[in-house]
Amino acid sequence: FSARVWVAMEYRFIPAIAKLLQLIPSIGEIKMISIRENRYPFLHKIQSWNRDRDCTGDTLVEKCCHFFDLFRLISGKEVDLSQVKTMVQRGINYTEEESDHEVPIIDSAFVMFPFLKSKESSSKSSSAMGCLELSMFAEGSRHQEEVIVTGMTGRIEAYLPENRVYAYHRPSMESWKDRSVPPPTESITETVYDCSDVREVHSIESDIPTHGGYHYSSTAVEWHKLIGALYKHKETGEWTPEVKLEDGLDAVRIGLEATKSI
Repeated sequence: FSARVWVAMEYRFIPAIAKLLQLIPSIGEIKMISIRENRYPFLHKIQSWNRDRDCTGDTLVEKCCHFFDLFRLISGKEVDLSQVKTMVQRGINYTEEESDHEVPIIDSAFVMFPFLKSKESSSKSSSAMGCLELSMFAEGSRHQEEVIVTGMTGRIEAYLPENRVYAYHRPSMESWKDRSVPPPTESITETVYDCSDVREVHSIESDIPTHGGYHYSSTAVEWHKLIGALYKHKETGEWTPEVKLEDGLDAVRIGLEATKSI
């Protein structure tokens, strides 16, 4: 018996994040990845399961596994689990509600870690590093999600719900000759990508449902790709999910290690 598994990691398919992923090769070797989410507290769900640590493994597992999946996907590397460092705050939200839980869930966190070095990396150069910043009591922030990737030759910034990506390239030695002063404005290039057209970003020719939603149409895109993979399996016998079971497990492992390191 062979099961066909596709793990639901819809953040990969958010248009601005998908565009950021497409632009990664343009910034050279990645050195820093920063993901920030400033949002409202968990919404009320059946029996408040999403606020029960015993059901979810806590916020860094249930909520942030999606972000840890992005760290792995963007970097193409694995997190050094032995070096994960975490700071959290609890008991900030839901103070007006009665609770049977002795320890409240995580409301905010900083999680930092290095990535394992690849064999191609210079022995003198530090490994890439990642930082997750989460605040579950930040309603009204200009950006709810920010994904910023800095490489040796440039930087890519994706912002939501703005749904735009900003790409920058570092000045060359020729364009920034006098290093005793900051680089000339004209030596730094900026390109802005409007990612509001979901079909264009994902190169989807057929009609696809688009909606505001909470994940910027990414769920519809993932369903589209999943159905395509099912048809391909039916025709060829090949099962090639874009998000494998191992991807989901590895993202959860990072969340568990981050929680353990508190």
